[in-house]
Amino acid sequence: MEYFNVGKIVNTQGLRGEIKVISQTDFPEERFASGSILDLFNGDQKVQQVVIKHSRINKGTYILKLENFDSINEVEKFKGYSLKIAEDQLDELEEGQFYFHEIIGLKVIDQQRGEIGSIKDILPYGANDVWVVDTGNGKELLLPYIKSVILKVNTDQNEVLVDIPEGLE
Repeated sequence: MEYFNVGKIVNTQGLRGEIKVISQTDFPEERFASGSILDLFNGDQKVQQVVIKHSRINKGTYILKLENFDSINEVEKFKGYSLKIAEDQLDELEEGQFYFHEIIGLKVIDQQRGEIGSIKDILPYGANDVWVVDTGNGKELLLPYIKSVILKVNTDQNEVLVDIPEGLE
């Protein structure tokens, strides 16, 4: 079975077993909701399933309380671990919506310049996500996910057609 990242545990929070998580998912409100079941991974090794007792946002990170983990000593070993979901936990998306894992790695084709690189990361920001393009020359290009810039996403052909506005390149 294939698993997909939803978060990275970066630290503990307080003494009562809470963990700090950087979101790596399109749907953090759903993935980190009370009662959500996630798989805990150390590298490529599945460690165990965990259940979210409750969560909150603090300065851009999620603070999660896991069921049956009540002290810092029990969760400290999880620093650096990943939280993942199994493929069968993915929801059907509406047309024009995509999961991060479907976008990362796609070739980026500009209408004027041709192929300019590939998508290496997605940064979720308020109004719209920002797609990070590896241009292959040691530089990155940041593209806002808006209709005037991202013209067409074709996962079947493994590419994204874009129109990079002046000043952004």
